[in-house]
Amino acid sequence: MTNAAADPIPLAQALIRCRSVTPADDGALDVMEAALRPLGFTCTRLRFNEVDNLFVRRGTEGPHLCYAGHTDVVPPGDEAAWADNPFAAVIRDGMLYGRGACDMKGGIAAFVAGLTDYLNANPGHPGSISLLITGDEEGPSVDGTRRVLEWMAEHGHTPDVCVVGEPTSQQVLGDTIKIGRRGSMNAWITVRGKQGHSAYPQKADNPVHRLTRVLHALTSTPLDQGSDWFEASTLQVTGIQVDNTATNVIPAEARAFLNIRFNDRHNSAALTEHLRAVLAEHAPDHEMRAQVSGESFLTEPGPFVEALTRAVERSTGVTPKLDTGGGTSDARFITHYCPVAELGAVGATLHQRDECAPVEELRALAGVYRAVLEECLR
Repeated sequence: MTNAAADPIPLAQALIRCRSVTPADDGALDVMEAALRPLGFTCTRLRFNEVDNLFVRRGTEGPHLCYAGHTDVVPPGDEAAWADNPFAAVIRDGMLYGRGACDMKGGIAAFVAGLTDYLNANPGHPGSISLLITGDEEGPSVDGTRRVLEWMAEHGHTPDVCVVGEPTSQQVLGDTIKIGRRGSMNAWITVRGKQGHSAYPQKADNPVHRLTRVLHALTSTPLDQGSDWFEASTLQVTGIQVDNTATNVIPAEARAFLNIRFNDRHNSAALTEHLRAVLAEHAPDHEMRAQVSGESFLTEPGPFVEALTRAVERSTGVTPKLDTGGGTSDARFITHYCPVAELGAVGATLHQRDECAPVEELRALAGVYRAVLEECLR
């Protein structure tokens, strides 16, 4: 054991150099195991269908803190348009470049560095520490965190609290802790009518007119005005399709695609019934298919959230805002097992070309995570 601060950058570079475009692993979990086994962690590889996952744990007693993250990344797009190879992990002008530098290989490396420093200072630490690392966060999220959590519950590894390392900070490191997320669902609607000549509309039933009435009814009245911790729910029309190339033909059917982001005033079942009721009123001959990405959830402020807040204040001097905005994350699965919150780097370039993270920010994030361990494991 030494007192020298562990540096997250070499591990972040090693992870970025794995071309782990979801759901490929390309050795990323091998890199993680090589970093964690020497720290005294028992490593378990979990493969579900085509997805590789990793669960590691040190200790058997409570309190049990879990860190959740993902080593899969989104595709880089046109690699020739990047300033450097997106998987080369180049450092230039104090920035670490590469796919995953921001979301979220850099964050994982920062946690391992902070963990190393914590263990150096606390070799006989209380409680247990685990990491849940998936290769299916940027993809369908079917065979990743959700399946690993089921396995953890079956084998006595359910944590007491969980920190998800998504890049949640907005402007400066530590300014935001996410304590919940809105729910998300999609709907695919088909409205049927009766095809006919546009000069004789009385002999036809225009499904486009019916569909526009449906969409007007759905979008003209807000779903709500927000709640204590959430902004207002939103319903967005994300597409309209009519397969009709003739200007004088009333089509037989029209389709629309919706995305709803909803707060804790709703659940997906009630929203699905709301859509069906509006469709029944304006377009009785219809089909609708709904798919739910996740329900809304909230981790009420309490001892866990207070511990995270203290950790951020101690290590950065910043008082974090508690927030529930943004899209979905794997925290939507974890919330069914234990209190969960998200705390990570500034997400300025996630999913962008030339994705990058400031080297010193990743080092500072390691300090935040060390403080999180100190505050939560007492």
